[in-house]
Amino acid sequence: MNSNSHPIADVLLPLALEGPYSYRIPEGMTLEEGCYVAVPLGPRTLIGVVWVLKAQAPEGTKLRDVIARFDMPAMGETHRKFVDWLADYYVEPKGNVLRMVLRCPGAFEEAKGQVAYRATGQQIRRMTPQRQRVLDVASEGFAMRQSELAKAAGVGTSVVKSMAKEGALEVVALPAHKAFQPPDLNAGGLTLSKQQQLAAHELRAVVTTRSAKVMLFDGVTGSGKTEVYFEAMAAALAAGGQVLLLLPEIALTAGFITRVETRFACEPAQWHSDLRPRERERVWRGVASGEARIVVGARSALFLPWKKLGLIVVDEEHESAYKQDDGVTYHARDMAVLYGAIGKFPVILSSATPSLESIVNADRGRYGHVKLNDRHGRPELPEIDLVDMRKTPLESGAWLSAPLIENITATLAAGDQALLFLNRRGYAPVTVCRACGHRMDCPNCAASLVEHRFRRQLMCHHCGHHEPTPKACPQCGVEDKLVPCGPGIERLAEEAVQRFPEARLAILSSDLARGVFLRDVIRDVTKGEYNLVIGTQLVAKGHHFPFLTFVGVVDADLALESSDPRGGERTWALMAQVAGRAGRGEKPGHALVQTHVPEHPLMQALKNGDREGYLAQEKLIRENAGLPPYGRLAAVIIAGSDAAETERFVRLVARAAPTGEGVTILGPATAPIHIVRGRFRWRFLVKAPREVNIQAFLRQWLKDIKPKGSIHLGIDVDPYNFL
Repeated sequence: MNSNSHPIADVLLPLALEGPYSYRIPEGMTLEEGCYVAVPLGPRTLIGVVWVLKAQAPEGTKLRDVIARFDMPAMGETHRKFVDWLADYYVEPKGNVLRMVLRCPGAFEEAKGQVAYRATGQQIRRMTPQRQRVLDVASEGFAMRQSELAKAAGVGTSVVKSMAKEGALEVVALPAHKAFQPPDLNAGGLTLSKQQQLAAHELRAVVTTRSAKVMLFDGVTGSGKTEVYFEAMAAALAAGGQVLLLLPEIALTAGFITRVETRFACEPAQWHSDLRPRERERVWRGVASGEARIVVGARSALFLPWKKLGLIVVDEEHESAYKQDDGVTYHARDMAVLYGAIGKFPVILSSATPSLESIVNADRGRYGHVKLNDRHGRPELPEIDLVDMRKTPLESGAWLSAPLIENITATLAAGDQALLFLNRRGYAPVTVCRACGHRMDCPNCAASLVEHRFRRQLMCHHCGHHEPTPKACPQCGVEDKLVPCGPGIERLAEEAVQRFPEARLAILSSDLARGVFLRDVIRDVTKGEYNLVIGTQLVAKGHHFPFLTFVGVVDADLALESSDPRGGERTWALMAQVAGRAGRGEKPGHALVQTHVPEHPLMQALKNGDREGYLAQEKLIRENAGLPPYGRLAAVIIAGSDAAETERFVRLVARAAPTGEGVTILGPATAPIHIVRGRFRWRFLVKAPREVNIQAFLRQWLKDIKPKGSIHLGIDVDPYNFL
């Protein structure tokens, strides 16, 4: 039969495609927009989404048939619009955005059931102590999986198998996936202060009216913002909606998950890169069906196939971790705001140090602004003092000043916790030969190798290259002349052990601890089992350490001189967040900041607690420069494995640049780190006023440019990474 007389499905595929491909709908198959289908593409079969249905194909068109429809809820119109809008804003093929939605192929396979065992009461011929323990556990009435039963009884799985063969245990079929518990909205609500109650009332009002409004929830560290926005989440759940709580570092926040579980008497669904495949399938299906009511997730949770999303909360909204730099570049905070606008539901942006973008949007009336100015149960914020390192000499090879040492000693003597903060991983950032001056650099990147003494390795933090720390210099061959330059967190820990030998020391750094082990350390710090903590920026991500009363910032000047236009703002947020870890329990907190430029406006603002004054100055600098949030910025990044070929292509791109009113193209210039993973990198920066459609300008410029060979051209709208 002629395909022109059949209805047609335009199917979007998870490939680098600008739009959908058309397929014929075979006889007897019923499709709707948004349903998931299997379609042929060349010799392959791919999973795609029906984007548009048409009555028939254009005359003379020959189309292949849709192979099958998957039995699962269709992707909603809101989610399809979100894919379209995100692709348009970030100048990205729609298929690449869809790929992020479909990154759980196991969800489309038939879910395999599981089996469990329980006691039958039947006697067995040979009873052993191990078998008796299995029977004792299995007789409690609950069916248990083989591994669970064996673990509970302290035996191997072979014991369980043999008992099932002899009839002492019977097999019980379990559902393929564990069901999601419904939330109890009244389970664990805490008593709120008067100020918290007023803030909760304002947030609930926006949720209950289902207003498509963004609320900036601006509260000082320790003010109890989480408990307040839990009330807004309860209101959204009461209205029958799903809730997404975005966190910048989901894998590090087991304590936070517990708080959600306590408040709503159900374990929230989690979504992050550490999930096992089976749990990813469960969550993906649960979100699509609407059974997963609360999801706590990293930035990629935005792309889950939401059935009825009623509220997004972006915790620590200022965090740069919300920006995705690899693959499809996007900022999860900004896309959460976009999703709320499309779906007509509210979005809450919560932070003690809000981003300048969010503050300016609140100033302009685009966002509502709710503030908490007092700490919950304790009005005092930690006192912050500066240590002028120009007037405070350090001992040779040391990095802790006398005031820092005195305060830590007093803190430990009082039975409290102290924190030393240095945002530099490893032992030393640079290793140099004292004999010939050779510096140990990465063979793949234009960057120094960082010494990690605990691992006995030199490591590149850009490409992951690592090699054993050599005894002799590879340049001149002289032994024992390689010396570390500058402090890293491991070197700081070495000094702390010498200074405070009786301290119970914990190190919080992603290089030294990951996953379960890191969560265990954070839990133990929270319980007070360690009294001296040394950490990188991990410690600034919303942790609540009730016994911590003193914070020492070892080098606050690291990010002051930066090509990043947000460098000052980031440093402010980091310093304020780190200092804010102190004094969250019953005792007041204190922070000391080591700096060589105490007169710097940022340092003075920290000391005086003058956030408004510092941000007013930052706003003025950005506005005069026409930088975000007062202007638009986009980066065009070109990388290739051959230096000459890449530079020729860059010059070709430069010659093709159009002229646009108000648009300025800066570059081409080599990126600050010119070589990463053996690829040579160049960058253009496109700067324009806010009213300019910078995406249209980029499309016009690059529409006819086709990279070849090893060359890759990427676009980053609203860049956060300037290296």
